[in-house]
Amino acid sequence: MNRLLRLAAAAAAAAIAVAACSSGDESSAAAPSVAATTSVAAPTTSARGGADGTSAGEDSGTITVQNFSYGDPITVAPGATIKVTNQDVAAHDAVSDDGKFTTPLLKQGESATFTAPMQPGTYKFSCSVHASMTGIGTLTVSG
Repeated sequence: MNRLLRLAAAAAAAAIAVAACSSGDESSAAAPSVAATTSVAAPTTSARGGADGTSAGEDSGTITVQNFSYGDPITVAPGATIKVTNQDVAAHDAVSDDGKFTTPLLKQGESATFTAPMQPGTYKFSCSVHASMTGIGTLTVSG
């Protein structure tokens, strides 16, 4: 079973890599909004301020990947900008299990942003290259 999960994760990673390398000028209105940046800044901290995991102002949030974990769940407003920063030596991404958002594969110190879904709900997300990180991240959109 683990071999099948690893094979499926590898196939998903290959599909994402091929899709990212396409050279067409096509764009889809349903495509997630993602902006990648390469920065080796000081480690970021989460914008979560409240005990319930809400972000400061609920207009943005930060997910820090560290120790093969996405940290505590975060709650943001619909359409909020979410920054994902990888602090692990291994490369990671954040891909929602339902396809609503994705980031590129991030090396240590790199960051990317995506726009939270407009539909309120709880969104689980995973790393497409590490089977041990399947469904472990949680983004709640409320408002």
